[in-house]
Amino acid sequence: MKKLIGVFSILILLSSCNQTKIAYVDVSEILKEYKGSKKAEEEMRIQSDKIAKELDELAFPFQQKVQEYQNNSKNLSDSEKKIREQELMQEQQIIQRQQQMAQQQVQEEGQKRIDIINDEIGSFLSEYAESHGFTYILGTSSQTKTVMYGDETLNITEEVIEALNKDYDADSVESNPSESVKDSTN
Repeated sequence: MKKLIGVFSILILLSSCNQTKIAYVDVSEILKEYKGSKKAEEEMRIQSDKIAKELDELAFPFQQKVQEYQNNSKNLSDSEKKIREQELMQEQQIIQRQQQMAQQQVQEEGQKRIDIINDEIGSFLSEYAESHGFTYILGTSSQTKTVMYGDETLNITEEVIEALNKDYDADSVESNPSESVKDSTN
């Protein structure tokens, strides 16, 4: 009987050692404050501005042709007007197709960058959970409200952002050592 009580005591003691450790993070806050997200967002803005400028440069001569047509249409015969209008419509359709293709390209590139950022954050959180002994790290945001209530002591968002940005900075220095020299001289 004493052996049985001893075995149960050891089992209870061992099972209490395998405690589940859970925390949660605000995913939207991480995306907002993560340096990798900020950099990707800035790169996308620059690319989008560049494409918009190129499209404007493409559309400007067309707008001039339309203005010229409107100014001179009184002097054209009906058949000349019809031909000129068809030419302008074809050119407008070409420009619209180019705009749509550029928009699609920007959207696809943006989605690729979002996927990369999500993968980076997911990988980091996996490593973070393992190194800090978490069984689960739940993700929530004000939109999804996956965690309806959580004790603030279990909210590790700030710690994760800080560690994630440190990791990002370390990776940036490794991949571009000349940039760290610039940063340290500022």
